[in-house]
Amino acid sequence: MARIISVALPKGGVGKTTTAVNLAASLAVAEQRTLLIDMDTFGASGLSLGFTEGTVRAGLYEVFNFVTGMQEAIHKTELKFLDFIPANVRSMQMEERMIRVADNRGILRNALRSVAGQYDFVILDCPPFLRGLSANALIASDAVLIPVKSGHFALEAVDRLFTYLEWVKEVAHKSIDVEGILITMHEPGTRVTDITIRELHAKYGKHMFATSIPRNTALSEASFYGKPAILYSANCRGASAYLKLAREILARNVQRTSPLQPAAEQLSRQA
Repeated sequence: MARIISVALPKGGVGKTTTAVNLAASLAVAEQRTLLIDMDTFGASGLSLGFTEGTVRAGLYEVFNFVTGMQEAIHKTELKFLDFIPANVRSMQMEERMIRVADNRGILRNALRSVAGQYDFVILDCPPFLRGLSANALIASDAVLIPVKSGHFALEAVDRLFTYLEWVKEVAHKSIDVEGILITMHEPGTRVTDITIRELHAKYGKHMFATSIPRNTALSEASFYGKPAILYSANCRGASAYLKLAREILARNVQRTSPLQPAAEQLSRQA
C-alpha cells in the first residue's frame, strides 16, 4: 500500500509545488511507483509537468463531483514510474464548486482506496491554506512534508500547521505523522536563514530533514519547460538536492517495507 504524503504549509511562495513535483520525480527515478495529485485549483503541478487544458482528460474536479473515478483521472508522464492527477479546474465557477464540495473532508481518502495499491508513494500538492482541499489531503495522508523558506512569516505558518494537525488528529485522523520539515530556497550564511533554522531546530528539531534545497534558477526554469528538474538539467544543484531528499525519505521508510532498500541505494549512487 502506498505511503501518502501531503506537501503542505498555509503560506504561498515557499516551494510546495516545486517540492511536490521534484520529489515525486526523484522517487520515480528510483523506480518507486509514484502518483502525484494536484490539490491546488491553480493547477501549478500540471503546468510544471507540461500538461495543458488540451492534454487533460479528467482530474480531481471530476473525481470530487463523482463524474469519474480516480483511475480514469490518472495521466502518464515522461517518467515511466510517475503518474499524475491534475486538478482540472478551468473557471471561477468550477473553483467555487470545488471548494464547496471539499467541505466533505473524506472524499479524497475514500477515492484513493481504489488506486493506492498500485503505488509505493502518493504525493499531494496542497494549496496555501488550511481546511477544504488541504483538510482532504491531510486526512487522506500518512504524513505531511512541510517546505519552509527562511523568514518570520514562514515560521508563523509552521506553527499554524502544527496546531491544525493537532485538530486533524483529534477529529479525523489520529495517526497522521510529520514526514519532515524541509528548508527550501536555502541561502546559507544570511542572517534570516540562520535565525530561521535556529528557531526551527529549537521547536521542531526532531522533524528537520538533513537535506535542504538550495536557491537554484534551474528549478524555476524547468517549470517553464513543463519538466521536473531531473529531466531539464539532471546535474543542477536543485535536482541533486531533491534526489538526496528522496534518498532520505526512502531511508526513513526502509524499515516499513524492505523493497525500498534497493531504491535508497540507487538514489545514493545518483546523488
